[in-house]
Amino acid sequence: MHNDDGRIQVRGARVHNLKSLNVDIPRNEVVVFTGVSGSGKSSLAFGTLYAEAQHRYLDSISPYARRLIEQIEKPDVDAIEGLPPAVGLHQRRGAPSVRSSVGSITTLSNSLRMLYSRAGDYPEGQGIIYADGFSANTPEGACDECDGIGKVFDTQAQLLVPDDTLTIREGAVAAWPGAWQGKNLVRVLLSLDIDVDVPWHTLPKKTQDWILYSDETPQVPVYRSYNLEQTRQALTEGEPASYNGKFISARRHVLDTFKTSQKEKIKQRIARFLSITSCPTCQGKKLKAKALNVTLDRLDIIDFSRLPLHDVDRKLKKLRHAVADDASERAQVIRNITSDVVDRIKPIIALGLDYLSLDRSTTTVSAGELQRLRLATQLKSNLFGVVFVMDEPSAGLHPRDVESLVHALHDITKAGNSLLVVEHNPYVIKGANWVVDVGPRAGTNGGDLVFSGPAEQLASVTHSSTADFVFNNKTLVNRARRSATGTLSLKNVTRNNVKKANVEIPLGVMTAVTGVSGSGKSSLISQALVELVRDGLGGTHVQNEDELSEASLLSSDNYIDDEEIAEKGAIEKGLDDISRLVVVDQSSIGRTPRSTLATYTGMFDQIRRLFADTDEAKSCNYDAGHFSFNVIKGRCPNCEGLGVVSVELLFMPSVYSPCTVCHGKRFKDDVLEIKYKEHSIADVLALTVDEAQHVFDDNKAVLRGLETLIKVGLGYLTLGQSATELSGGEAQRIKLATELKRAQNSNTLYVLDEPTTGLHLSDIALLMTHLSSLVDRGNTVVMVEHNMKVAAACDYVIDIGPGAGGSGGQVVAHGTPEDVARNKESATAPFLTEACRLN
Repeated sequence: MHNDDGRIQVRGARVHNLKSLNVDIPRNEVVVFTGVSGSGKSSLAFGTLYAEAQHRYLDSISPYARRLIEQIEKPDVDAIEGLPPAVGLHQRRGAPSVRSSVGSITTLSNSLRMLYSRAGDYPEGQGIIYADGFSANTPEGACDECDGIGKVFDTQAQLLVPDDTLTIREGAVAAWPGAWQGKNLVRVLLSLDIDVDVPWHTLPKKTQDWILYSDETPQVPVYRSYNLEQTRQALTEGEPASYNGKFISARRHVLDTFKTSQKEKIKQRIARFLSITSCPTCQGKKLKAKALNVTLDRLDIIDFSRLPLHDVDRKLKKLRHAVADDASERAQVIRNITSDVVDRIKPIIALGLDYLSLDRSTTTVSAGELQRLRLATQLKSNLFGVVFVMDEPSAGLHPRDVESLVHALHDITKAGNSLLVVEHNPYVIKGANWVVDVGPRAGTNGGDLVFSGPAEQLASVTHSSTADFVFNNKTLVNRARRSATGTLSLKNVTRNNVKKANVEIPLGVMTAVTGVSGSGKSSLISQALVELVRDGLGGTHVQNEDELSEASLLSSDNYIDDEEIAEKGAIEKGLDDISRLVVVDQSSIGRTPRSTLATYTGMFDQIRRLFADTDEAKSCNYDAGHFSFNVIKGRCPNCEGLGVVSVELLFMPSVYSPCTVCHGKRFKDDVLEIKYKEHSIADVLALTVDEAQHVFDDNKAVLRGLETLIKVGLGYLTLGQSATELSGGEAQRIKLATELKRAQNSNTLYVLDEPTTGLHLSDIALLMTHLSSLVDRGNTVVMVEHNMKVAAACDYVIDIGPGAGGSGGQVVAHGTPEDVARNKESATAPFLTEACRLN
């Protein structure tokens, strides 16, 4: 099929669990790497091929840079021939930033700013504004009041003082700190001649406003246990004070604490008192007035950026057409810039992302959408002779849009590039030129080459899980459908493109929420449903609260001003049948290598106790703290227990390389001498979950934790696996396993967002069995899902659409999978019909 010089030849790859794997891969083709989760496919595509290409590129840089780079691990492989330079498109997100948008990552916003600067309609007498003046991220363009964020943090009286019948001493000002600092503020007010023992509502409005909003911070002598009368007397008589106290208003305290506090708990307490409102100066448009005065087609640049891309495309073509015969310089500028932008929007539309707008914050874009945007940007970069390595580009894609994705992938190879794609999606696997199947199972039972060849030949391979599910239609579950035990009714839900929708969610069953990408599934389920139930339960029965940051606050709908609350929607009935809400999303379970699989699941506490209980540990006076890599006692002092040292590279992201003192073991040598069943603490962290079962087979608590991880298909991960190296799908399944380990109570609502992302169909079968067991115990599972086999195996389907963006946001069909499959309006129906037939 291909001669040798048209191939990438890998010999003896041993990265992670690969067993000296040899494989030849054709160049200039779409090659899919597949296999069960943890089989070694990513180790081959990213850990070996991409890492080697990166290493070769870095090798070609100056000797100074190379000195640093030698510390980056070179992949463990004997030889790789015929490997071109590589571009990696991961699913990783950077830190969420309020300022990063679809326009900024595709650089289309730059072109639009240039267009407005050079060709916009200016009001009479206003001078030209350079492109920078149209950017909210520059001092020239940003609105002075909100610094270009478009929203201002503030607070309101009813948040600061929720109960005005209380006195100040009883805690009327709820936003003030507790403990000593709160008592201090009460004493300061007494010295300022304010009565703290009368109900708040009886105080003069002027006094209330000063206490809540003043920027003054007077320092006054205070008397520890006096009332108003005694304080007045003491001040008159010049009695020596207990100490000098400083005043801070409730508003100042809230805003300063939220800005400066590093502690999550404190931020969460303070967030209750914040209100976020549109900036009154720029009306939320982020720019100075002079930039907003410039228009094109009667729209300012912000209104233009808020249009979905298919409208931007249409308007720019119209603009270009209007100046087709004009010879002026302005017309020339319009023709050049619009042609360029239209060209660059084309691949984005081809990848099914035409419903996105340029100002859409990347914090609200899914990982799959983000990766396809990067892919579209690459499609226009006209690179040639490059290997693109991609990680599940179909994540978050409806089957209808997968077809255009496969076409786009083939377009890249037509331009003389190679594509290596890690994928589980049957449509992408069948649409590839070549498939590399790694396995046959996960972890130590994987790492071998099961098959490498043209896609259609995989069907006849007998020992491949991929062949079973993708070509030979193995079913996910065999069980009867359950019927609902009740209904949760949502009324008038409005969120993003969902407008005044009414939704009935059946309780006591498993429901898949389907619809094309951008139809409003996440807005309805991950946002509206979660918030309404969370508010209804009062926030106390909610698991998995995420970190709060300025970014997450500004990009979420959790804190909204009054006029918006009215249109959030409401729960009409069914809330009484829910006692707890568990949200299992794909956000990371830890942001540093200190968070590992063992620490997150709580197993490490038990394991450390077992080590501390050994006779050797007792004779050395070691306690459980010595066996923690987060405590100074036993950890390696060089890497402080991380096992790796961060190497800062100029102009490049910093990389971690193994610690030269402990060689990645994290602990001091004498701690490593203590053995539990012939394993040191570092040996235990290096065990996979599967292997650890044999070591801890007589410890119920540890064993239960290990078993739940195996049930969700994570037996191949090591106990010391850093949380930063887990995929979104793995992080979500760890949260699920942690949840399954808890004492089970019924009437819990589980909300999952695409739980099958990153999972092989054989692992999805495991996951479905698991979720089924939750439902059988009297719980409800609702998941946003694009996998049609999963939707067909659920009890109920709610299909949102009919289209994306403005043409979505409605419930198109609902009922059993067969009911929805028969619906003529639904874009999901034809794909669901096929899945129901095979199920």
